[in-house]
Order: sequence, then C-alpha cells, then structure tokens
Amino acid sequence: MNAPTHPDPTPNIDSITRKSGVERTIACLDALVGFDTTSRDSNLALIEWVETYLAAFGVSSQRINDDSGLKANLWASIGPAIDGGIILSGHTDVVPVDGQDWDSDPFVLTPQDTKLFGRGTSDMKGFLAAVLAKVPELTKAELKRPVHIAMSYDEEVGCLGVRSLISKVVGEKPLPSACIVGEPTGMEVVVAHKTKRSLRVTVNGKAAHSSLAPQAVNSVEYAARLVVFIREIGERLKREGPLDPDFDVAHTTAHTGIINGGTQLNIVPELCSFDFEFRALPAVDVDALVDEVKAYAARVLEPEMHAVAPETSIAFEAISGFPGLETPPDSDLIALVKSLAGKNRHTKVAYGTEAGLFSQAEIPTAICGPGHIAQAHKPNEFVEIAQLAACDAFLDRLVAVCSK
Repeated sequence: MNAPTHPDPTPNIDSITRKSGVERTIACLDALVGFDTTSRDSNLALIEWVETYLAAFGVSSQRINDDSGLKANLWASIGPAIDGGIILSGHTDVVPVDGQDWDSDPFVLTPQDTKLFGRGTSDMKGFLAAVLAKVPELTKAELKRPVHIAMSYDEEVGCLGVRSLISKVVGEKPLPSACIVGEPTGMEVVVAHKTKRSLRVTVNGKAAHSSLAPQAVNSVEYAARLVVFIREIGERLKREGPLDPDFDVAHTTAHTGIINGGTQLNIVPELCSFDFEFRALPAVDVDALVDEVKAYAARVLEPEMHAVAPETSIAFEAISGFPGLETPPDSDLIALVKSLAGKNRHTKVAYGTEAGLFSQAEIPTAICGPGHIAQAHKPNEFVEIAQLAACDAFLDRLVAVCSK
C-alpha cells in the first residue's frame, strides 16, 4: 500500500513543537511511521522531513548519499564544536510488510490502549522519534559537550549505509567519544552482541534424466550434505562452546534459511543454491567457521563431483556481515548509560546492530532503546507508550549530563 510522503512538512512540525514530553515523541513517531522506508525503497522523503524539522530549531544537518542518490544517511550536531560528544544513532529503514496480516495500516501510527502500532515503531523509529522530540531541549540547553544525531539507511540488509557515515565521523573533527545505538532493548543496557557472516552457496551439478542418476551430479543432494555439515558445526558449538551465559543465546549459532534447486522430479537437478549464516560470540573467529565449511566442500564434496563431471563446482558468495560488539561492562560509557537508564544491570544479545561497526571504528558504543526485539519484524509491530516515556526520561538525563 502507498504511504504518505509528507510533501509539505512544515504544518506537521508546527503542531509537533506545541507538544511536550512523550506526547511530542508520539507526534514525531506518527510522522516517521508515515514514511514507507522499507530497505528496498528510498528513504529520502523521511530524510527531507527530518532536515526540515531540525532546521526549524536552527540545527543544520548533512546528508551522506549512497551511490544511487536514492538513499542517504543524516548527520547533525547540537552544541559546541569540540571533541567528546555523544552520538545518538539509529537506522531509518524497516523490513517489508509483504505477506504479513496486519490489523491496521502498517504505515499509519495506530494507538490501542497503551500501545502504538505501526511498522518500525519498535525497530527503531521509536528511538529516532524520542531523539527528535528532544531537539528543542537540546538547542536550549547550555551544552558543554555536543550531542550528535546519526540516522542511517539499509541496516536491515547488512548494516550497509552506516559505514559511509562512520567514515565521515572518524575522518573529520571534532571526534565523538561515545555512541548510543537505540535498538529495541526494553531500555535495558546492552554491552555486547554477536558477529554475523551470511553467505550464498551455489552448487553446479550435471543434469540427466532421473533414470540415469548415477551418470549425473545431483546439486540438491550435494547442497543438502553441505547444509547438514553446517548444522553439525552448530551442534558442536552448542555442545562444546565457548559459552557466554550473559547472552540470550549463550553459544554461536549456525542456520540455513533459504534453499532452491531442481525443476521437476524426473530431472537430476543441475543447479541448487542456499543461504546460511553464523552468529558468533564476539570471542569466536567467525571467519574460521566459514573457512571450515569451504574446506569441507573443497576437500570432500567437490572431488566426488569432479569424478563424475569435472565441470561441476561449489561456489561461495558473501551476502552480508558485521562485527560483534563487546564493550567492557566496567567502562565509563556503560556506567553512564546505566545511570541514564536508571539500571544497575546489563545484558548481551544474539541479534546484530550497527553498534559493532561504531566500536570497530574505536568509538565506545552501547545499545539502549525503547521497545522489544520480540515485536520487531512481525505483523502488528508495536511499542508501548511507557517505553517511549522511559526513553524520554533517559534523554532528559543525557541533556543534563552534557550540560554539566
């Protein structure tokens, strides 16, 4: 379905500025949800709206466009132009709603009791809305250290867009000292997440009539053997570790999610492909796991295939990946984020975020944001109003800290 594009954002922004607290956050979220920023599509309408919103408070911003010119990151700074600022970071893209059975229009914010429904409410436009709602207070405060706003594209398809934004951040002055990524954690403080590698495997076999199967190379069968080998690696890692009980899934996981091959039953299939991934604890060498899979294909499977048909092959293609996050729990940043969230505890999560890329760029990073990952990517995605209120209080404390 078509979502509104907000061609004239000024009246909407005027109404937002007349609100305060969580009501302003809800109004910002209403605007953001109205943009269909599914990763396959452009996010420029949303970026333009945010630029206009920031400009209404005298905040300039900079786009970092992708090569196509159809998507962009956004970077804005509030406060003195000095080192030591804090980045508030989030992605603007959302996952598709195709094939999902929604009870309401996913691109219209729909309140029901204590919840707000819409695509991206939890992952992660709720956090972006809370940050934008705090801009009036940030511009009025006498900040002693800057607050930077970072918005990215294509996080949902491999954390692609934020890479060029990070290159800008580390390549220019002033340098920020920390980053808070507002993925949905229920406002819990997350100090670590797993590393991800996803690959596509293409098995090229040799076709024949199924009555002559021994003279052919069945690509589906060889793909299946490799899938089983990947599963055995996952079972070994579950059984033998390493384990980290602070994670919601304590071990490294292996998973095959898509497989395609064959045309009809009486033809030995020539082609089969499948996609698999590893999600590894930060201490695990995920590339070594990928190499183990490739070695099994080259050492065991391909020689068998070549004995029948030398032209057969197994090819690997990287799809996506991102580094893990492992911020020391006793670091100054985690102490700060715990104080902002009003928490004494921290946790670790199996899902990945852009936080690992910020950390890889030597920017200490934590994850904390409204909503819950259990609601993300599902029909009838929602965020609780209480979560937005908690994020609003979190950002109020951040304004106070940065004003000291």
